[in-house]
Amino acid sequence: MHEILGVTDEPGAHRRWFHDDYFDLFIWQVEGGELVQFQLCYGIDSSEQALVWHKNSGFYLDGIEPGKPGKGRGPLPKTSRSAKVDPVVERFDAAARSLPEDIRLAMVERVHEFVEKQDATPARRKRFRRASWQHS
Repeated sequence: MHEILGVTDEPGAHRRWFHDDYFDLFIWQVEGGELVQFQLCYGIDSSEQALVWHKNSGFYLDGIEPGKPGKGRGPLPKTSRSAKVDPVVERFDAAARSLPEDIRLAMVERVHEFVEKQDATPARRKRFRRASWQHS
């Protein structure tokens, strides 16, 4: 993943954008570099989805139709400890290798935490909508 430079900060947080051919990763960091929020976006156009995490409110899924069996948990299906890791998670783990180390470590930890907690993760909206600054 490579960093898209020139992203405008918001009060109290430094925003960063990392991109490759499959993922867009938007992160918010406070002074000192602590990760306080992220949106990990994947999919194409109308099927785009996002795993969103905020330090204070936890995880939710965006771009997933709430309450739909098989869809309400997104493309990261429940896995048992002995099952093969989901291909999206594997793909993110590979893509994350190019991130700065502090971001890579925090993101890999959060994505794997989500896999463990996804049954309790709410779906927020049927369609993921990017903010105006998140368009290339």
